[in-house]
Amino acid sequence: MSGTVVIGGGPAGAAAAITLARAGARITLVEREAGPREKVCGEFLGPDAAALMEGLGLPLPGLGAVPIRRGRLAAGGWDAAWALPFPAWSLPRTVMDEALLSAAGASGAVLLRGRAVAGAVPEGGGWSLRLSDGAILRAATVVLATGKHELRGQARAARGGSLGLKLPLRLAAPMDEAVVLLPFAGGYAGLQPRGGEGAGGEANLCAALHEAGPEARNAAALLARVAAGSALASGLLRGAEPLLDRPLAVAGVPYGFRHRDAPAAPAGLYRAGDQFAVVPSLAGDGMAMALAGGTAAAQAILGGVPASGFHRAMDRRLDRPMRWAGALARLLETAPGALALAARTVPAAARLAAARTRLVDAGGIF
Repeated sequence: MSGTVVIGGGPAGAAAAITLARAGARITLVEREAGPREKVCGEFLGPDAAALMEGLGLPLPGLGAVPIRRGRLAAGGWDAAWALPFPAWSLPRTVMDEALLSAAGASGAVLLRGRAVAGAVPEGGGWSLRLSDGAILRAATVVLATGKHELRGQARAARGGSLGLKLPLRLAAPMDEAVVLLPFAGGYAGLQPRGGEGAGGEANLCAALHEAGPEARNAAALLARVAAGSALASGLLRGAEPLLDRPLAVAGVPYGFRHRDAPAAPAGLYRAGDQFAVVPSLAGDGMAMALAGGTAAAQAILGGVPASGFHRAMDRRLDRPMRWAGALARLLETAPGALALAARTVPAAARLAAARTRLVDAGGIF
């Protein structure tokens, strides 16, 4: 029996576990991966994510993050660049996630790694969770933070979705301190330098495809499709060496999804990260939303705020960045050249859009 079981050890789950454990709560965190593993995607960290990480005792420079100072957008022959209106960072998920899990363990949370939760059902005013090895955990409350992966019996009310891809690269020439948005036929990609051990010569390519194709299984096919979208993409990716045999892929990503409680939603189940809302990846604020959601879920549990109240408060907090990111994603899909031209003509508008997709407040809401 645990006070709270956190399902998922990514940024949302680890942030919840750290916050609860440091307050003296009894916490068990279940993480399906036994060790470090690359994930799709989330390597861009803006000022809101940086503030949340620092609040958890993990300042980004100390983890080997590298600075990102500029944004860039290219479509066809158009190319726009602008200074970001805030400091930003690049850090591999393997480094970030392991640092967060280590902090959760050091704070007093019980970590169960290499085991998954196969199902969770309400029971006797609390919850009963069945693990993949047949063990049963019982808890008063549950934080559901499984990222893009669904939990049987508690799946998100979302249908369809895009294919998310990630491909670490070694470029022929090192990138400057910029995140580059590269639309192409049927999707878009983001390219940025990598921090951690790959700092200096490696880059990370993340892509969202509206329909699956050979790009999901073949690194060369993905690079060719992205490169066909603009002259800048072709130049940046020329001679790039994939660091994986094939891209990492997650299917059915419901970009734009926002959770709404059903009238008879079970009590004591707090959704955080992508289980609560999935911001379009071009915004680059998914990690901040995950960290904020996990931290706020823990604060709600500690303060006796019911899950329904927590979900309403988080929905209000995420409303502005979700709406701005959704509008930008639609423009990028329907008129990428016009968007690049607008950013080139009025770079202040691009800076405004970047600022509007950040969380208004990186602090707590409870």
